[in-house]
Amino acid sequence: MTRPDKSTFTRAIFLALIAIFCSVSTITAQILQPVKWSTTVKMTGDSEGEIIMKGSIDRGWHLYSNDLDPNIGPSPLSISWDKLDGVKLKGNWKADKPSHREFDSMFEAELSWWTGSVVLTQPFTATKEAFTIDGTINFSACNDVNCIPPSRESFTLTGTAKVKGTPEETKPVEETVEAEVVAEEAAIDSVATVAPVTVDTTDANGALWAPVTYDAENAPTNSGTTSLWFIFFTCFIGGFVALLTPCVWPMIPLTVSFFLKKGQSRARSIIDATIYGVSIIVIYLALGLIITGIFGASSLNALSTSAVCNIIFFLLLVVFAISFFGAFDIKLPESWSNKMDRTAENTTGMLSIFFMAFTLTLVSFSCTGPIIGTLLVEAASTGDKLGPAIGMFGFSLALAIPFCLFAMFPSLLQSTPKSGAWMNTVKVVLGFIELALSLKFLSVADLAYGWHILDREVFIVLWVAIFLLLGLYLLGKFNFKHYGKADSSIGTFRFFLALISISFSLYLIPGLWGAPLKGVSAFVPPLFTQDFNLYGHEFVEYDDFEEGMKAGAKEGKPVLIDFSGYGCVNCRKMEGAVLDEAEVHSMITDNFVVIKLMVDEKKELPQPMTVEENGRQVVLKTYGDRWSYLQRYKFSANAQPYYVILNDKGELISGPFSYDENIPRFVQFLEKGISNYKKL
Repeated sequence: MTRPDKSTFTRAIFLALIAIFCSVSTITAQILQPVKWSTTVKMTGDSEGEIIMKGSIDRGWHLYSNDLDPNIGPSPLSISWDKLDGVKLKGNWKADKPSHREFDSMFEAELSWWTGSVVLTQPFTATKEAFTIDGTINFSACNDVNCIPPSRESFTLTGTAKVKGTPEETKPVEETVEAEVVAEEAAIDSVATVAPVTVDTTDANGALWAPVTYDAENAPTNSGTTSLWFIFFTCFIGGFVALLTPCVWPMIPLTVSFFLKKGQSRARSIIDATIYGVSIIVIYLALGLIITGIFGASSLNALSTSAVCNIIFFLLLVVFAISFFGAFDIKLPESWSNKMDRTAENTTGMLSIFFMAFTLTLVSFSCTGPIIGTLLVEAASTGDKLGPAIGMFGFSLALAIPFCLFAMFPSLLQSTPKSGAWMNTVKVVLGFIELALSLKFLSVADLAYGWHILDREVFIVLWVAIFLLLGLYLLGKFNFKHYGKADSSIGTFRFFLALISISFSLYLIPGLWGAPLKGVSAFVPPLFTQDFNLYGHEFVEYDDFEEGMKAGAKEGKPVLIDFSGYGCVNCRKMEGAVLDEAEVHSMITDNFVVIKLMVDEKKELPQPMTVEENGRQVVLKTYGDRWSYLQRYKFSANAQPYYVILNDKGELISGPFSYDENIPRFVQFLEKGISNYKKL
């Protein structure tokens, strides 16, 4: 098989490409339990022992550590000892591994957390032969999409020990720790247990707290994962784009002619070409499955939000763009493709054809690699574990179809465009697109570290320049040295592509003054990073559920409830990227009463409340506890951000809507609430 000329490149690029296959799934109404605790007692001596508390953290989630400032970020992990009967604690508890530390620009503070699992160990000394330990683990956790409110895990442990001395000599000792725990117990004991909110539905407040019903009309607005059909067709189109590159297109007539000229029947040639195409599909499909199997969808999402990884992705895409511009060729080591060639020659039948397809995959990497990487990033970002596999199936199907089609109808080869300079134009256009997409990754890292080197206006300026230059290139105003002199005589199709690129560049310019740019809102940084904009004032937000509902009834407006948190990073992202967008902001201001409930609010209630949840009594001490319980009980959810729209009777008329920076979908969610309220 004839192959294009190849230059050597390091294996590191291929390994780095594997790392780029990552990128957010939206969660609908459900109770999340990302951290599961198990507690045991381990005796290390006759009267010495350890309380072992193991937290198993779901993939993609992180558990915030105890080393946090409770006033500026998520709630830190803490342990309260409610009852110590027959034991005395020795020092403080310790974790089995250090927590990861990272600066968070949203809170302008360094946060720390654990992933995977963590084991907390608390030493103690037994003072009685039979002892009892009651404790509560207070914790909070987040993933790339949602955060859970500050949660509690209570446990009771018992054990026996060999205590020195006789029972008469050993006096019962009941240890308590710290004055705040004593005060907490006293407060709990003094609480007059009230009927749970679930029981009292006769008054106005009880009716407002009544659980909502999710039916076909009030189904969740956003599904949480991109349609697999969308992934398939997007990657299918990407495969056809890859066909037009100089690494792949010339291979089609060469390979098909090879099958047709082997001296066998035309039917056999068609079968061989079909096997060749199926082999291409199998190879790329296996790649998608391997990526998912190694990393998993949650790990891919976790990598995509890492500032360091995003910097690497940015640099890789810039390298790919420079390669497409003709500065150098990115090729896998020749030894790989040579080995596949020798294997194909030394085998026969279907296996030989398979290795021929594998050789094509390797030698075309310089053109297909960047395209595959970009497509897999999008497929992995859907949060669906089948995304990468479906994406690679669509991509490879587009590559395989021409080999089968032209083998069945060889005469069609005469009408296909010949290889030429137009394929270099395809590469350069892809280079500009790769360069533009690379800024998205740099923007994520910039937000994470708070560098402010790529704020919204800087990002937009760079995109204006990139797409303006792309338009000028398509008009033949310049060319890269590697591809020769520019040709000012262009075709009609190329002219219209240039018109689209220049028009898009002009569309971006109003964004420098704060225009929302809805068409690219998923790419540009949020409005709050922009130093100057012509945006209006903030809308009024109530921080009390009952008070906000009364205001909604009085003003005759639907109520938009925003379950949020001071420690919820994704809540800040949603506010900056969606709620602060001009159209959304105006729609909310004119049509809604807004209630913003912070589930980690530490302000204490005037009087603690006791409610029944899952068959046990739960004490609500703070407003954050109350709003978190409201979300769990009324909406069967505990993740933030979380948006719902109610009428003045507390009935659901639109939503729920979780983390999703797609502005048109959020506008649709708001419009549905307005429409349903008017019907009522």
